[in-house]
Amino acid sequence: MSYQVLARKWRPKSFATLVGQEHVVRALTHALDQNRLHHAYLFTGTRGVGKTTLARIMAKALNCEAGVSSTPCGVCSACTAIDTGRFVDYIELDAASNRGVDDMTQLLERATYAPTIGRYKVYVIDEVHQLSGHAFNAMLKTLEEPPEHVKFILATTDPQKIPVTVLSRCLQFNLKQMPLTHIVDHLSRVLEAEGVAFEPAALRHLAKGAAGSMRDALSLLDQAIAHGAGKVEDEGVRAMLGTVGDEHLFALLDGLVAQDVPAMIEVAKLMDARSLSFDGGLQELATLFHRIALIQFAPEALLDEAERSRLAPYAQALDAEYLQLAYQIAIHGRDELSLAPDDYAGFVMTLLRLHAFRPERAGATKVTARAAAPAPTRQSPPVRPPAAVSPAPTLATAAVPAPVAAAAAPVEEDWHALVADLPLTGMAKQLAQHCELSERTESAIRLRLSPVHKHLLGKPQQDKLQAELQTRYGRPLRLEIDVAEIATETPAARSRNAQRERQERAIASIEQDPFVRDVVDLFDASIDESTIKPV
Repeated sequence: MSYQVLARKWRPKSFATLVGQEHVVRALTHALDQNRLHHAYLFTGTRGVGKTTLARIMAKALNCEAGVSSTPCGVCSACTAIDTGRFVDYIELDAASNRGVDDMTQLLERATYAPTIGRYKVYVIDEVHQLSGHAFNAMLKTLEEPPEHVKFILATTDPQKIPVTVLSRCLQFNLKQMPLTHIVDHLSRVLEAEGVAFEPAALRHLAKGAAGSMRDALSLLDQAIAHGAGKVEDEGVRAMLGTVGDEHLFALLDGLVAQDVPAMIEVAKLMDARSLSFDGGLQELATLFHRIALIQFAPEALLDEAERSRLAPYAQALDAEYLQLAYQIAIHGRDELSLAPDDYAGFVMTLLRLHAFRPERAGATKVTARAAAPAPTRQSPPVRPPAAVSPAPTLATAAVPAPVAAAAAPVEEDWHALVADLPLTGMAKQLAQHCELSERTESAIRLRLSPVHKHLLGKPQQDKLQAELQTRYGRPLRLEIDVAEIATETPAARSRNAQRERQERAIASIEQDPFVRDVVDLFDASIDESTIKPV
């Protein structure tokens, strides 16, 4: 007996065995069981998600000798004939090769005759969007009021090209792409039934390569079994697909987190030696950044517990803002590979860009620290002079009891100076700048945040602020933030006040300048204050 490919052998033959389209199955089974049957259905979705498979199951449900129901027997002559493509009242038409008005006219003329052996004539028009405009017009009347014995099932991967006059005459069902976990589970069941040994990691690569198509996944599985001589192993599948293994991707992430450029370049050399796809590597790296960002903001979106636990350390180590930038760098680096001298050079430059734009953290090398040292000098003068003249005892008196104030370090108790010195970025920096120091003990720091800014109270930024404070004081500290009205001036407010004062001085300087006053008087002009910037 000849070999039957897995995509055909394991094609679902009932609603119960269909994977990943529960929302469509539920609607169709209810319609069949309650005998609320429409005359025209439209199934939309990408390739390999089950459009024509659903059409065959519908045809069996309508023509099963046991009667119309959502559970056709699958063994009667009608069911077996439809499964094998020999049922005379089940007609599949490929609109790509039968797209003209004459083809449609012939089909509609045959539709008027009663079924030969079945209960209904079922016409399935695949890739219906490829019909010509005249062909669509020819079918409109019959599609709206077909004979009682006729059911139309239209399938397409591009519903935008179907005229609205056709869409309005059909019940439309949008089939989803298969989730990766569904594909992996289904491939596991297939291999267990086939008695083929496999490694779970290999199935994840196949599922990713299928890009949401179960048919593509089964075709790749056939190829993987042949490539592995009857086994489906992780290394063999990666070699077959030319994909970058997880060990390379996570080695790149480890190098990025540790700011270890030589380690990242070493990974690129290994990928080049094995002729792995640099384009695929950047695609997978962007996907990893996306998944890590999900961990930070919506961990429940990742259904795979193993994936969540593996990515969690990177979600803690990488700033949310930097992850957005890293994602952009990866996808733009992929676009620019064709412009690079070669793929290797383009890939390495993308890695260097990821490193160069990484915000500095405590523990960076001395060379990096020296290179970045002038930045605080340029930025801090507008803020720090007011902090020096601001009476620190006022803050301590308002928020800290006398015994605690006596134990505190007099310089570091100035919250404004402390915030300016902490190597914070993004939301964590904003959180610190909008808080005021309420109390500091040997084991805890209590801050107060205005209700207006309570949206800054995210766990990642609180954890980051707590970690930097612990590093600053050199011991474990508990961070407590109360949402209440601010009693004193926060660093953010002081910065705004200083900026406003500089702006007012700049405006006053311009307005009092003799030359400017002469020009205003001579030309009856006015000064646009929005264009004045302090220097």
